[in-house]
Amino acid sequence: MKKFKEFEVQYKEKDGNGIIEGYASTWIRKPDAYGDIVKKGAFKNSLENRWNGGKGIPLLLSHRLDDIHAFIGTAEADEDEKGLHFIAKLDDTPEAQRTRQLYKDGRMSRFSFAYDVLDMGTVELEDGETANELRELDIFEISCVLIPANDDAQVIGVKAGKRNSQKDEDKIKQAIGLLQDVLGEAEGDEPAKEEEQKDNGAPEDLNALNEAKVANLEYINKFKN
Repeated sequence: MKKFKEFEVQYKEKDGNGIIEGYASTWIRKPDAYGDIVKKGAFKNSLENRWNGGKGIPLLLSHRLDDIHAFIGTAEADEDEKGLHFIAKLDDTPEAQRTRQLYKDGRMSRFSFAYDVLDMGTVELEDGETANELRELDIFEISCVLIPANDDAQVIGVKAGKRNSQKDEDKIKQAIGLLQDVLGEAEGDEPAKEEEQKDNGAPEDLNALNEAKVANLEYINKFKN
């Protein structure tokens, strides 16, 4: 049965579609919310056997394996002296870039990973507390979530994507202008009134067309601002 653990992140800027870098797990000898600690080397076999050959670990939204749109990037991971270090590259998709923005703004700050336990045992810690030591884990994916289990595990950085060049900005403005012309947006223009529709013999579904026009103009104004 797959299990999940969560960890906290921090944000940092850099070019690209977006990069999240940090630790999915650490070797700290303090039990997490589930009473677990992870032994150094626990991910070694999984990284070598499941994720060898440069295959990236899937980066998902809330462990949504059933939704292809929730696949927002890939991560490469390795064990170091602190824990399981990873670097996740975000895709150039609306879902991935929206997620990047939420982490940038601090409105999201948690991650989680799905795993199977292949070996574990009970250990007594230095302070006399008992913990469940996870000795070998098979990791399947890393997900963007809300609630942490291990507060010590954290992201080093979430890095933003490239911004539009001035040339791209000019093209966007030009495209917006063309869209405005197509939609008939001019100073003082308003959707046709019901009385005018009747006088001109317009079809009843013109109301729906007007609603679509208003929605498109509102969408354009978002880009203008």
